[in-house]
Amino acid sequence: MIAKAILAILALASPALADPCRTATFEDTPYTVCEAQAGQDLRLFLNGADGALLGSFQRIDAALSPRKLAFAMNAGMYHADRSPVGLYIEEGQQTARLVTSAGPGNFGMRPNGVFCIRPDGRFAVIESRTFAQTPPECRFATQSGPMLVIGGDLHPRFLPESDSRYTRNGVGVSADGRRALFVISDARVTFHQIARFFRDGLGLRDALYFDGNISRLHAPGLGRSDFGFPMGPVVGLVVD
Repeated sequence: MIAKAILAILALASPALADPCRTATFEDTPYTVCEAQAGQDLRLFLNGADGALLGSFQRIDAALSPRKLAFAMNAGMYHADRSPVGLYIEEGQQTARLVTSAGPGNFGMRPNGVFCIRPDGRFAVIESRTFAQTPPECRFATQSGPMLVIGGDLHPRFLPESDSRYTRNGVGVSADGRRALFVISDARVTFHQIARFFRDGLGLRDALYFDGNISRLHAPGLGRSDFGFPMGPVVGLVVD
């Protein structure tokens, strides 16, 4: 297993290809990883210029035309009307507040956290109560939970022997904030498994869960665009 983990790390550390997404295997489990770098046009999407929910990769692409998505995925939990459950900031405008209280479901499994795209283009994953104490400036931000990796430690409630398995996705950020790695499992995994992939397979000290079961990826370079019912917040890399 150690040898496989090293192979996955070496593959992901190779020079970046034109396409930002690639597949990887960690402990016999397949994943797809998409990378954004500081300074690239990474954004969050929720509603269009008319105020209507975008909700799908196809509608986002149409709104961006002639530009397009290099990749995109669901990016945080949402209510039945697709509005964000926690903090949501788009182009510096906050439309949903930060939630720091414990609650039901995965979102309320503290510690949860915030993915922040700073005005200078760097990225951060910040535990929600830390975020509340000293709110950073974010051009875009989405809150979700639970945290997967917190300063190099796995979330304390994750169990290696858990039998709760879903397709899951999330984001991890490099220590210098210059790389954001978006991961979706290509098999059903536990929280513990995907968290270890972020930490031990990708070498990231901070990572945040986005969702499970409804998780979807748009990666046209891999010939993939998952479909399903309308989504809430979506994160995507925009290119010409």
